[in-house]
Amino acid sequence: MVNLGDEVKDTISGFKGIAISRHSYLQGCDRISIQPTIDKDGKLPEQQSFDEPQLEVIKKAKPIIGRDKIKGGPERYMPIPKTIG
Repeated sequence: MVNLGDEVKDTISGFKGIAISRHSYLQGCDRISIQPTIDKDGKLPEQQSFDEPQLEVIKKAKPIIGRDKIKGGPERYMPIPKTIG
């Protein structure tokens, strides 16, 4: 099983990177989005998604200390609504 943060490789295409998100579909297909490293020109290539069974874990992720305290998502960037009146 691939965990987020693991370095992985697609066994078919050879695409490598870090597992950054998991997508679970109704019919049981799990896909993992992989973010590759910066290329030789200093540009960040687009992430790609692959079926989990065709991925090979190259290096397991290190545990993130305090991960349960990290607050992410768009809610922290939402403007505070002003009251009318």
